[in-house]
Amino acid sequence: MTQSAKSTERPAILIVGGGLAGLFCALKLAPRRVAVLTPGAVDEGAASFWAQGGVAAAVLDTDSPERHAEDTVKAGAGIVDAEVALGMAREARARIDDLFSFGVPFDREGSNFTPSREAAHSERRIVRVKGDTAGRAIMETLVRAARASSSIELVEGFSAQELLMRDGRVIGLRALHRGGATRDFLAPAVVLATGGIGHLYRVTTNPNEACGIGLAIAARAGALIADPEFVQFHPTAIDIGADPAPLATESLRGEGATIVDRAGRRFMADIDPAAELAPRDIVARGVFASIAAGRGAFLDARVAVGAEFPTRFPTVYASCRTGGVDPVRQPIPIAPAAHYHMGGVATDARGRTSLAGLWAAGEVASTGVHGANRLASNSLLEALVFSARIADDLRDMSEEAPSVQNLDSARAQDALDAALVEELRDVMARDVGVIRDRAGLARAACAILSIEAATTNAQLRNMATTALFVASAALARRESRGGHFRSDFPQADAALAQRSYMTLAQARALAEEAL
Repeated sequence: MTQSAKSTERPAILIVGGGLAGLFCALKLAPRRVAVLTPGAVDEGAASFWAQGGVAAAVLDTDSPERHAEDTVKAGAGIVDAEVALGMAREARARIDDLFSFGVPFDREGSNFTPSREAAHSERRIVRVKGDTAGRAIMETLVRAARASSSIELVEGFSAQELLMRDGRVIGLRALHRGGATRDFLAPAVVLATGGIGHLYRVTTNPNEACGIGLAIAARAGALIADPEFVQFHPTAIDIGADPAPLATESLRGEGATIVDRAGRRFMADIDPAAELAPRDIVARGVFASIAAGRGAFLDARVAVGAEFPTRFPTVYASCRTGGVDPVRQPIPIAPAAHYHMGGVATDARGRTSLAGLWAAGEVASTGVHGANRLASNSLLEALVFSARIADDLRDMSEEAPSVQNLDSARAQDALDAALVEELRDVMARDVGVIRDRAGLARAACAILSIEAATTNAQLRNMATTALFVASAALARRESRGGHFRSDFPQADAALAQRSYMTLAQARALAEEAL
């Protein structure tokens, strides 16, 4: 049953999502009152818990923010906003210090951080925790701090359905409780921190909650979306049949692990001079091609890590052992998996979207720092930097919540059709995946529109909306760049070296034109 508008919640600031971006923003806003909505318990489900590498930051004397920004621009394949990337890199050390002050146990020797190196970084700048446990360590620390904060209300068990609007301004959120009731939450400011879109794909490293809901509800309210075609497929998901697929962190390759085929041949050296340390899109396509050719793909860390695997990379080791693989003695079977979305709700340098009253941070946002291909471990950094900026932007906002007059009531809807969800995931994996072409993308657009028309369920409708953006933007970009590869347009086109922006109406028109 839908609650009446008179009984709606009135938090001062509403943050939708309890991952790194959401919790860090809430903590930086203290002592301002904040409500953080999460679909499950705040200490479960968020993709931030699963991040293995760490936070990219220039913390060594041999490094600099300028070099970090240069690597970011280079990895982004020509469409990174260089000014925004440099600003992020310059704020990185301060955000690391924030986390350390909260109690995150980063790897250190004495008073110095001991960063590792990952693909496409020119320096060792991945600040980590016990090799591959940075995400969990950071999140456990922030969850404890949030639960202890008197200014933060954790509202658990609510899934976003749609933004509430009046006169072109976001005034709150309609959400569905896991018990079945719908509730309207009103606020003078809403911050989307809902994560990415990985669960739209059959093979992904992301949790089930990462299904593009934040992008969709913003777009359906009229927000501008940027760069939705650019999806990063992680080349070394552990291929043991799990959903989501566990990840073999890129740090393994940074420490010398190699990628081989079934015959033990290192094939990435034939594809790129950087071999295993090439940008992720190149490695993902190389792995995809080897598997498609029947040669398989494996990550071999027996020499680089060997007997130290259980202590240096405990998360990866446990995942492998669960799947029946002993990485100390065996190469790890791998496959590309949907991992990170460079696109999202378009924001400015302060995290403001095109809609008044709405901000976005983390993977749901598109700030311009990732371009066509995110540099490894810049994701946690972006979430930290922009959620801190949003907190600064919101700190002086009035605490008065909007009135409830003239709010629409919730509409009846179908139950979630699991078969249609799985159909959508299959369509995205088959036709909007690592390698794309016009025929497949047009086929995907047709299927997505059909799925959207077949349901009134808010979650599935929102999943289809986000899928439509990815397919439509991929149709429109007739070139290959970064995470977007078109086999019918395999080269980059200098004339298209720019970001893409579109509304839902434009995405729908592109899809319908392709039919």
